[in-house]
Amino acid sequence: MTENRLDPRFVRTRRLIMDAFLLLSTKKDFKNISIKDITSEATINRATFYYHFMDKYDLLEKTLEEHLMTNVMREISIHDQLNETTLASVFMSVTQFQSSLASQCRKSFESFTSVIEAIIKKELEQVFFEMMMNQNAGVREESVRIASVMLSWSIYGAAVNWQYNDTRPAEEYIQLVIPYLSQGLKFFIEEGVR
Repeated sequence: MTENRLDPRFVRTRRLIMDAFLLLSTKKDFKNISIKDITSEATINRATFYYHFMDKYDLLEKTLEEHLMTNVMREISIHDQLNETTLASVFMSVTQFQSSLASQCRKSFESFTSVIEAIIKKELEQVFFEMMMNQNAGVREESVRIASVMLSWSIYGAAVNWQYNDTRPAEEYIQLVIPYLSQGLKFFIEEGVR
């Protein structure tokens, strides 16, 4: 199966299915999108769909993960240190990702929110964990794990709060959040070695 994932035909078909799904998401609510709709739009048969994905929920998760990886994680990967600039950049990337998805998939966005939340938190947690492990030699792994979870949830929570409850530009809003995040990082660095 690994060889298949590198086959250009496999990649092209998978991309075709994901694109069909995204297109349908702009027209219909997620709960109203059927496998038949997806296969018709992608011009494939059901067997091909199920070769690539278990069901439409798997397709949703994989599509969002891929979209997140290409858009948000690319931006984060240019930073090698976890500092205020990185945190602001991560926040901006997450808000841009959510805004883009909300405008592209207006009818389905609310259906996606719990999946989006889980994916963003998981991916950010991993990135923050790696950055903090590289940046803080001698800190216990458990402390790094806890700090990366707290930081990923904080960034995501701030992004959601900004999206639904604030009218300021995201750049301005994150400047209000940074001191709280920085204090958490400072505590982690001071206490994490114990």
